[in-house]
Amino acid sequence: MCSDSLVIQSPAKINLALAVGPSDANDSAGRHPICSWMLGVNLYDELTITALPEDRFSRYAVLWHIEAARRSDIDWSITSDLAVRAHLLLEEYTERRLPVQLKLEKRIPVGAGLGGGSSNAAAMLRGCNDLFKLGLSLEVLCDLSKQLGSDVAFFLEGMPALVRGFGERLDRLTHPERADFVLIFPEFGCNTAKVYQAFDALAREGEMTESDLMERFESGGQAITDWSERGLAGISQPMNDLMWPAFHAEPELRRLWAEIGELVEIPVHLTGSGSTLFLICDSEIHAQFTARAVNERIGGVSAIAVCVHDSIKS
Repeated sequence: MCSDSLVIQSPAKINLALAVGPSDANDSAGRHPICSWMLGVNLYDELTITALPEDRFSRYAVLWHIEAARRSDIDWSITSDLAVRAHLLLEEYTERRLPVQLKLEKRIPVGAGLGGGSSNAAAMLRGCNDLFKLGLSLEVLCDLSKQLGSDVAFFLEGMPALVRGFGERLDRLTHPERADFVLIFPEFGCNTAKVYQAFDALAREGEMTESDLMERFESGGQAITDWSERGLAGISQPMNDLMWPAFHAEPELRRLWAEIGELVEIPVHLTGSGSTLFLICDSEIHAQFTARAVNERIGGVSAIAVCVHDSIKS
């Protein structure tokens, strides 16, 4: 029996750039291939994992951290939470009970395009592997993570990275010398499935063929690859193929994007499928000043200054 506990910081990610291809007819889930430059930032959920005696049942609690900038109802069933699913998956794979008490305190908003659930799942896989001395390799954990979500491997393998395919192909990148951002959280989230549905609908409305979409995807992917090799200084206008579909799915997001752009006078970007908007800033002071201005002048949002997450720490 283990009597140890672990406290793990589970970071958020942003998509500095994201290209999306047409849905894959050969994929049973109809997923869309991506090419994305992804970076971790120092906004963290916190998992406290305690091993229980072997005859105990696992206990899970998910709640908002006192410092959370945007909260919403925690209205999903506990067994659908990705951290809990990761734990149950490990029990199934190892064919043994791994009783734990999990306390997950969330700072990362839900439906925000920041990968909070995937990050929690990765932290749970790593944490239980260490806590119960399972000895599972990173390769095995990443293979298991495919059953949980496409972003989980990114949080397992490290950051930043160029992520391709359905999230299974990762090329590690060096950390930028400087990386300060403002994250802006609207009061609502974006449903990823609806955003991808809007992506497909807008392509049909524009009479884009699958060949057209693939050509655009390949061109965008090459641009992102080139940017990632040059670093942040090489990005003038980060792209996100899901920005306009997200605006289509959530019209209020487009209004906020325009209003914030008029205030800050620097480009406003979307991470993932939204709803988080972000700004690339020149320095920590610039980020803090800008976040304060957004909070004071723009209604219906919460803004925070963050910087690049330098490593995965347990």
